[in-house]
Amino acid sequence: MKKSTPYIIAEAGVNHNGSVSLAKKLIDVAYNSGADAVKFQTWHPGELTGKFAFKVDYLNINTPKEESRFELSKRLCLSYDSFRELKSYSEKVGIEFLSTPDGFISLDFLVDELDIPIIKVGSTELNHISFLIAVGSKKRPVILSTGLGNEHEVESAVNALRIGGGKNLPITILQCTSEYPAPPEEMNIYVIKTFAEKYNLPVGLSDHSTGFEASIAALALGSEVIEKHFTLDKNMEGPDHSASLSPKELKDFVLTLRKTELMLGDGIKSPTKSEKKNIKGIRRSVVAARDLKSGTLLKLSDLACKRPGTGIAPTDINSLIGRRINTDLLEDEPIIWDHII
Repeated sequence: MKKSTPYIIAEAGVNHNGSVSLAKKLIDVAYNSGADAVKFQTWHPGELTGKFAFKVDYLNINTPKEESRFELSKRLCLSYDSFRELKSYSEKVGIEFLSTPDGFISLDFLVDELDIPIIKVGSTELNHISFLIAVGSKKRPVILSTGLGNEHEVESAVNALRIGGGKNLPITILQCTSEYPAPPEEMNIYVIKTFAEKYNLPVGLSDHSTGFEASIAALALGSEVIEKHFTLDKNMEGPDHSASLSPKELKDFVLTLRKTELMLGDGIKSPTKSEKKNIKGIRRSVVAARDLKSGTLLKLSDLACKRPGTGIAPTDINSLIGRRINTDLLEDEPIIWDHII
C-alpha cells in the first residue's frame, strides 16, 4: 500500500461540487502537493442518503438552507462514467486514485471495475456490519475511519472486515473526529496509540482539524496513514470547503509531514553523521591540570577534563591515577594512552 511513510491521502471528497472539470483540477493540486493519493467519494443517488435525512450543523451553515440533505447528496453526486474518467485522468497525471464506496453497488463498481488498490471505509459505515463484511470479501487492503464510534464499535467493525476477508486482511485503523472542522480538544490523538496496542495493526489519522498540529502528533505516535481534506478555494459554496486546506496549504502540509517523518528517526540513540564530525571539538577529554614533567606519578589533582575531546575520555580518568607519564605535558594538553606508562 505504502509508497512512502506516512502514506498521505489528499481528500477531495465532494469538493468538486458535482463538476468533473473541478475534480480534475483537484487531482492536479493533489499531485503537485506531493501526496500519495487523491480520494473522492462514490455513490449513486439514494444509495447513501435517504429522503428523510436531515442536515447536521456544519451542513446547515455551509449549504443553501432550502436544499434538503437528499437534494444536496444528489447535487454532489458524480456518475460512474465520471469516475471512470477521473481514474484514467489520475493515472495520466501520476497519482494514485482512491474513492470511498458509499454503498454495496458502488463498492462493486470501484473494486470490480475500477480496480482501486485500497478500500477506504468512511466513518458512516462503522456500524454497518453487512457492508463491512462485503468490503472484507473483496480481499483488498482496507483503511477504516472510526469517527462517531466507540471502542466496542471499532472492535466489531474490525471483526466484520475479518469475517469477510480473513484474519490476515490488511487493515489500517484511523482515528477520526466527525466534525468539520473538528475542535482541538476533541481530536483525542492518543486513541491512535490505543488502536496500535490493542489491534497490532497499522494506524493513522483522518484529520478534520484546522492546521497541521494533529497530523504531526499522529506521526509521533506511529501513524502510517494521514488523510486531510483540501479544496481549490475555501470560499467556494459547499459543505467541506471552509474546513479544507487550500492548494498552498496542502503542499505545505505534505512537506511538513515529510520533514516530520525524517525528524522522528529510527528510535535508536547513537551519534549522527553530523555529530560524529563534531565530537572531538565539543566533548572534553583528560588534560594536564598544570605543566607536568616526564615520570610524574599522576594524582587526581594533576588531571582535569577540558575541550578538546582528542585525549582519554573523562570516563577513564580514575584509571590514570597512580600511573606515570613518559613525556613532558603542558597545562591543558590532552593526555593520550601513548603518554602513559
